[in-house]
Amino acid sequence: MDAWILITFAAATFQTLRFVLQKRLSAKELSAAGATFSRFIYSFPFAFAITLAYQQLRGFEWPQLTPMFWLHGAVGGVAQILATLCVVMLLGRRNFAVGITFKKTEVILAVIVGLIVLGDVITLPALGAVLIGMVGVLLLSKQAKGAAWDNAAVALGLGSGLLFAISGVTYRGATLAVLSDDPFLRSSVALAMVTLFQTVVMAAWLQIKDPGQITKVVKAWNRAGLIGIMSLFGSLSWFTAFTLQPAGLVKAVGQIELILSIMAGHLIFGERLSRRELVGIATIGLSVVVLVLVS
Repeated sequence: MDAWILITFAAATFQTLRFVLQKRLSAKELSAAGATFSRFIYSFPFAFAITLAYQQLRGFEWPQLTPMFWLHGAVGGVAQILATLCVVMLLGRRNFAVGITFKKTEVILAVIVGLIVLGDVITLPALGAVLIGMVGVLLLSKQAKGAAWDNAAVALGLGSGLLFAISGVTYRGATLAVLSDDPFLRSSVALAMVTLFQTVVMAAWLQIKDPGQITKVVKAWNRAGLIGIMSLFGSLSWFTAFTLQPAGLVKAVGQIELILSIMAGHLIFGERLSRRELVGIATIGLSVVVLVLVS
């Protein structure tokens, strides 16, 4: 199995754990913005520490960052902030597993955005696997007969999917704009700089709109810090995978997160899924298996 696939599995695992922590924290202590801020404020110090330690141990110079790095990094950083806000709000409207599924529209959107922005292309078998996964997404997002359609949930889900697709593609662009031959150094430098940018942007926003949330995030350091740590390892895994493969393929394999979210929803939140939802998740699992085989 290729290294990028294993790295993507690790990214999905850490991301699931982060969303579990954010769901709990946003429901009890913090607003959606506060829970989002916690992932950045407690991540960037560790991101810089890991990057500097790796650089020193390997004897590398700090790599040059091209102008395109700053453009891609800023766009991706803002898109990820907004996407995370959408997901945290979405998780308050739907159960955990199905809520995470809504954001998985990012997979097909990442293929489209990657083609437009970076010229990334994928093979026809891989595209077919992506489309199989989207069938599973549609199955999971279908409302029960007679139920009212939750327009807010649809808007938040599609919005987060588009924003995560943009952030994934631009993060790939940012890592490719770090002048180094070492994939891990490129990804760790990009992550450290982007996370610092996101921390500053969100701190400024909260200071203006809701300064009390900053105090709450600091007071909840033992719980919010875990969000930051899970975010750090998840983001580092995503960034490294993005240096190795187009964002669309990485995001498609990352749909394994849905299976992990079912386990989390059942074991942690006591949620139950319908037969249709289980069929949808099985379809998504099939698409991931096909992608692994054809990649």
